Amino acid sequence: MSALRMIERHHADLRAHLFPGDGLEAAAALVCGVAGRNRDQLLLREHILIPHEACQVRTSTRLTWPGEFLEQAIDAADLIDGAVILMHSHPGGHDHFSEVDDDSDRVVIPVLQHGCQNPRAPHGSAIMLPDGRVRTRIYNESQQSRDVLKITTIGHDIRSREIAAAGSLLAYTSGMTVDLSKKTAVIIGISGTGSITAEALARLGVGRLILIDFDKVEKRNLNRILYATTQDIGRFKTHVLRDAIRLHAPNITVETFETSIGDEAVIAAASEADVLFSCVDSMEGRYHCDLMVQAFLCPLIDMGVVIPTRLRGGKLEIADVCGRIDYVRPGGASLWQRGEVTGGGLAEEYLRRADPEDHARQIQEGYLKGMPEEAPSVISLNMRAASAAVNEWLARLYEVRHDANKKYASTYFSLAAGEEEHAGEPDIGNAWRSGIFGQGLKRPLLGLLNPRETERDVA
Repeated sequence: MSALRMIERHHADLRAHLFPGDGLEAAAALVCGVAGRNRDQLLLREHILIPHEACQVRTSTRLTWPGEFLEQAIDAADLIDGAVILMHSHPGGHDHFSEVDDDSDRVVIPVLQHGCQNPRAPHGSAIMLPDGRVRTRIYNESQQSRDVLKITTIGHDIRSREIAAAGSLLAYTSGMTVDLSKKTAVIIGISGTGSITAEALARLGVGRLILIDFDKVEKRNLNRILYATTQDIGRFKTHVLRDAIRLHAPNITVETFETSIGDEAVIAAASEADVLFSCVDSMEGRYHCDLMVQAFLCPLIDMGVVIPTRLRGGKLEIADVCGRIDYVRPGGASLWQRGEVTGGGLAEEYLRRADPEDHARQIQEGYLKGMPEEAPSVISLNMRAASAAVNEWLARLYEVRHDANKKYASTYFSLAAGEEEHAGEPDIGNAWRSGIFGQGLKRPLLGLLNPRETERDVA
């Protein structure tokens, strides 16, 4: 399904510029990265606001502006093999493209298609209404247009901005179920927390689930992977969940990838997501998720659980039973900036992979730190974290909290202390925008050079 995603602050900038209060049309050029396996996902990387005073004609129904701004947009789009969407306002609230808009597109769209270096880029036009809703259409090489069906702003809240958006939906109702049926969720890691997350999303009615995990079911993790039985030992975890979900939710599309998160096909599929759920136990996996948030303007919910142990009086005991849920938004503080991913941690994981025996020991200690345990009994803890993670996404989509969502960037719970704490994002000043922000599937993917590629291949 074709989509346009932008961060909340860009939407606010556009709305303020396009509706300055004088009742006249205004314009902007949107420079968008391109993603999705069908190259129909548009990601607003930057906007060029056309100065009101630069417009030769500016009335309540008509607008013309200098071509120099079009050239700026084309140059910016070429840096990311991207597309250009020309947006203007309809101050009167007319929610369809006018005949004047159609005539303009017949002239300008071919200029974009011939001027930009990416021949497959889905250039198009858009209108914004005074309430912030947007209608967008994109063109193919034959000058045929089609509407972009999903338009979303991502910030502390996640909001639908297309013309047909239902407005504020009541959470946990059948209306929410209908809305979720139009969304795609990617779950990375289908084990302790991942299998529970996938099951919860399926029961909520999320329309498409993409499950990613290269591991197979083993006897030692039967006690924490939903639906896994002794007959599933040796099967891919993704297949076990896929087959189970299809039995109780046949209308849901379930795709699986049995490879690492850095695989090109996985990255392309993940670029279509409305949300990413990180259920991995490695910094490398989290680092890739962090990059996807920025490159694809996709919100991420990362979760982790741990049971630290300690020696007291020569006796080993449980120090705590705790978990963490982080909501990461494009343009906000990343997992790296929050300290959940570090250079030292990535280096340690790389070195550990060079010693398979030590790596296996570390995996056994994945839940109970300082105590090797072949089959930790943690399903209840996993369910606590996975449930909180899924509800965190729902809180961003629908108004369910008494306080503003910006106060809940990170949530920590301790079952031992019977406490739950939450915090906002750390202040990152002007460091919010990375070089890969909104670049989509431009190579090198996620800004990471594939070992099989050279600088010449991706230049």
